[in-house]
Amino acid sequence: MENSKSLRESKERKAGQIIRIEQEQLTRHLDKIVRGTVEETLNAMLDAEADRLCQASRYERTQKRQDTRAGHYKRNLDTQAGPVQLKIPKLRTLTFETAIIERYKRRESSVEEALIEMYLAGVSVRRVEDITEALWGTRVSPGTVSNLNKKVYERIEQWINNPIEGEYSYVFLDGIWLKRCWAGEVKNVSVLVAIGVDQDGCRQVLGVQEGAKEDKESWTRFLRYLKSRGLQGVKLFVSDKCLGLVESLADFYPKAQWQRCVVHFYRNVFTAVPKGRVKEVAAMLKAIHAQEDRQAAEEKITAVTKKLKGMKLSNAAKIVEDGAKETLSYYDFPSQHWRSIRTNNPLERLMREIRRRTRVVGAFPDGQSALMLVAARLRHVSGTRWGTRQYLNMGRLTENAVEMA
Repeated sequence: MENSKSLRESKERKAGQIIRIEQEQLTRHLDKIVRGTVEETLNAMLDAEADRLCQASRYERTQKRQDTRAGHYKRNLDTQAGPVQLKIPKLRTLTFETAIIERYKRRESSVEEALIEMYLAGVSVRRVEDITEALWGTRVSPGTVSNLNKKVYERIEQWINNPIEGEYSYVFLDGIWLKRCWAGEVKNVSVLVAIGVDQDGCRQVLGVQEGAKEDKESWTRFLRYLKSRGLQGVKLFVSDKCLGLVESLADFYPKAQWQRCVVHFYRNVFTAVPKGRVKEVAAMLKAIHAQEDRQAAEEKITAVTKKLKGMKLSNAAKIVEDGAKETLSYYDFPSQHWRSIRTNNPLERLMREIRRRTRVVGAFPDGQSALMLVAARLRHVSGTRWGTRQYLNMGRLTENAVEMA
């Protein structure tokens, strides 16, 4: 009886080993199949692109044909499924240009972001496996998830520290507060962000860094980080009046002007205004920034301050009197740029998107995790139309400089 039981247990152990071996082999086989499918699909898309340019398939005879094939050259492309080999078509007369590879890279970047977001949100590795299987038809192994996150961290770290090339006349600065949980205690962590407008008028993410809090020490460290990576040519910084920021700007960029965000300034004034009178005061403040030049705006500040005192809103009058001139720096720049450079709105929209993305996480395990997720989102956005379309015509700035000379 005992011999029979031992024999049965031995068979079960062997069967379990066989099953495990087969599962490992199956996983490797699936990875190979997925890699082959990605390679086959991309090459088919490249062939279709070449046919479109030639206006005929490879061996088709037609009067509409614009060109013929001249073979192909091979190019390796790293994908999440592994390295694949692409066969890039060559044409006899036309230049073969394709956006397929870049589109694939952007899509893959979005997939990377989704995986790191799940990981940072505390989704278990097993759950990530289930989700990837439901989305892409194949299960990502725990080792793959771990390696992917390590690879993504390395890529983001490299992107954060890339040299800043060229000049950026306008730079927008802001910080976002996120929550982190440490030893059972939830604390705030600040992530500082800078975007700039380059000489082509396009917006670029210039830097992102963890700050213990939005104070002079954090802003000094952030500006030193931007300066060390090559940020130059700044004519105007735009931001809220953050503690220590203005003093730090003078240390690193003494020739640049500072524009206090008009929207944030209005909000500061409204804190000293009864709710029922906010609309009236808002109209008065907007009248300041509707003037045709700085002198007229300064005169309007005097008039608004006097009127606020007459309305018995002395605290609001004090805020306007002390800080309104800090919102007028944009008058020294082209009038065509005024609406875009007098507020921090270009950066605020990005911050809203980051808040939407990070809200699902709740509290991060540490500041580094918060930084990585924010940077992952910024990296993805910078590769979209947001970072490629012209935001401002920078030729106006050159014309303005000539007129003022």
